Amino acid sequence: MKKSIGIAVLMMVAGCKSLSNSQNSKTMNLENLHTEQKAVQTQLLFEPTAAKVVALRIAKNEQLKEHVTKVPALLVCVTGEATYNDEKGEKIHLKSGDYVKIPVDVKHWVDAHETSNFLLIK
Repeated sequence: MKKSIGIAVLMMVAGCKSLSNSQNSKTMNLENLHTEQKAVQTQLLFEPTAAKVVALRIAKNEQLKEHVTKVPALLVCVTGEATYNDEKGEKIHLKSGDYVKIPVDVKHWVDAHETSNFLLIK
């Protein structure tokens, strides 16, 4: 039940307006978005421009090779552990619930430390 509610909320949030696209090196986690003591909460997170939600799986010790995106993207780690890296020197460790905003035209890649599942929202 918790997982289906979490996925429904994530899908709802995906349609919301984007927060600042600035990247910071601290890990961002879905848990940290909700600070009130309310049973149901929403938080603006990201506005997709290509209207795509892609399920992505990377096997343990494998890599999503270096590439660029032409639209802003949001990568959400659902399960596993991985590291997001980019040409600007960002290196962000991701585990379940962590996410990273991927800027346009910046080379980036993802290394999986264990088999990991992601949602890529564009």
